[in-house]
Amino acid sequence: MKVLQNIGIVIFLVGLSIFTALPLLGTFKVETTILEELVADNLIKSELFIIDLEKEVLEKEFKGIQSLSPIIVNALENANATHRKNKEYKKITYTNSRSIAESIAKKSGVGFIVENKGLMWFMTFGLGIIGALLFIIPQVVLLGPKGIKNDGIYHQNSTNRGWIAWLVFIFLVSFYLLLYFRPEYAVNWTYLVDPLSESLSGNPAGHWFVYGFMYCVVMAVMAVRMYIKYRHNIYQMVRTTSVLFFQIVFAFLIPEIMVRLQMPYYDFKNAFPLDYDFFFQWNLKTLLNSGGIGIFILFWGVILTLVIVPVMVYFFGKRWYCSWVCGCGGLAETLGDPYRQHSDKSLFAWKVERWLVHGVLLFAVVMTGMTLYSFFSETGTVLGLKTQSVQNVYSLAVGSIFAGVIGTGFYPIFGNRVWCRFGCPLAAYLGFVQRFKSRFRITTNGGQCISCGNCSTYCEMGIDVRAYAQKGENIVRSSCVGCGVCSAVCPRGVLKLENGPEKGRINPTEVLLGNDVNLIDLVNKK
Repeated sequence: MKVLQNIGIVIFLVGLSIFTALPLLGTFKVETTILEELVADNLIKSELFIIDLEKEVLEKEFKGIQSLSPIIVNALENANATHRKNKEYKKITYTNSRSIAESIAKKSGVGFIVENKGLMWFMTFGLGIIGALLFIIPQVVLLGPKGIKNDGIYHQNSTNRGWIAWLVFIFLVSFYLLLYFRPEYAVNWTYLVDPLSESLSGNPAGHWFVYGFMYCVVMAVMAVRMYIKYRHNIYQMVRTTSVLFFQIVFAFLIPEIMVRLQMPYYDFKNAFPLDYDFFFQWNLKTLLNSGGIGIFILFWGVILTLVIVPVMVYFFGKRWYCSWVCGCGGLAETLGDPYRQHSDKSLFAWKVERWLVHGVLLFAVVMTGMTLYSFFSETGTVLGLKTQSVQNVYSLAVGSIFAGVIGTGFYPIFGNRVWCRFGCPLAAYLGFVQRFKSRFRITTNGGQCISCGNCSTYCEMGIDVRAYAQKGENIVRSSCVGCGVCSAVCPRGVLKLENGPEKGRINPTEVLLGNDVNLIDLVNKK
């Protein structure tokens, strides 16, 4: 079995290496028709930009996007700078220069990669999937009988911030930085999934389609690992299946099929304020101009946030969304599971968490208020602040860097729920309801606790579960996502996830000090 795992590692690394090298490979040739389509599609009115492109890139071959992209970006930025200097504002191209470069590169790709999409898919995604499964599946035998198997997790480079973890960290951060800020370098990846994208939406794949596809593939492969590791716990098996279903069907397939049916692209499980741009002007106009389905989506988004979310949290806690539905939580619980022990349990981390996550929620709410005011009053400023500028800051700082680069890239170093714990505004909203008005709690049996510390170690939200268990207190915390892993790793069955009456849900215990405690009074209070 170990030999099979080693073969799997080699196959996986081959696929990953080819995938990693692809952004710098390939040949691009910009033809006249491509330039004409670009000008028409983006309503480009800058003669300077068009002349520069005709002179520098037209009918020329470029080896790798790194030789083509800088020319396009510099040409657009120089043209815009000249138009601003001459106050020719109507000639300025407001489309992002990187998006222009991506659009040109997508249509100008030629050569082996473009002509052998199926083969290249197998050499990257295919080998990656096969290699990963060859490494994971033998654990059915290697882990032995069903039960808790976390032995040696702090002795491995991959799970204890060793060199393997740091390599994973570098890869993930680099991948997200490229995806958000250099999308043109993902063009060769898009060719690999063009057939799938065209079969679903009828359109060639973009870099976000690649991301969505990878998201589903990674979750599916790592879900196999979850099934094997937690096969002694039915709750974990069902929960993993749930997040996998909602990610693949609701977040990936349905939105793409909706586009094919000429409907707005929409993820029906994505609730505001996690879906922070739901009330942005461009989205509201798109929905209002899409007829009945657009009105329904708008109505559904409002009802989901204001009614369905708090009602479900009241009955089942925030776990119904964070651990059973949410795509961010789904990736954290599958890809991020090997790193859950890195969540900081210190008092300082808890203080940072409270201020940061609620600060992001406040930012999102204020930004949305400004957006709606601007939309209905048809003005671009609120109290002297440009609404668009506030939206851009949130999109960059929170939507891209925090949720993506830090939220996922930092898994191997700071644990798998960095975003959910410190930044997700929806988690903060759900936490308010769960803490003060919910039937959910994790009950503890202090008499059975042996203080092994497994529960606290593997709590991804940084909760000192053992402290509650030792005192026999129910765990009622706004940050708890109800993943149930604390219960799954407990060797004594001390912890149980329950939905019960609100009365008695919070049951703090008093520390008995000295000889002047009236035990009869204490019992009567219970």
